[in-house]
Amino acid sequence: MTDRPPIDERLTDLEIKISFTEDLLDQLNAIIVRQQDQIDVLIRELTDLRRQQPADDGPAPRSLRDDLPPHY
Repeated sequence: MTDRPPIDERLTDLEIKISFTEDLLDQLNAIIVRQQDQIDVLIRELTDLRRQQPADDGPAPRSLRDDLPPHY
C-alpha cells in the first residue's frame, strides 16, 4: 500500500494552489499595467524634452572645463 493522500485531499491541495496562482497572476498583471503607464509617461516626457532641445544648427556644445571657476 502506498502513502499517497486520498484523492479528495489531493484535489483540495490543487484547488488551493490554483487559487494562489490566480491571485499571483492578477497581481503581476496589475504590476505590468502600472509599469506600462509609467513607460507611457516617460515616453511623453522624453518627446517633450526632445521638442524643447535646440536645433542642431545652434552653437557647438560647450566643454565642462569652460564652466570651471577661476580658482581651479
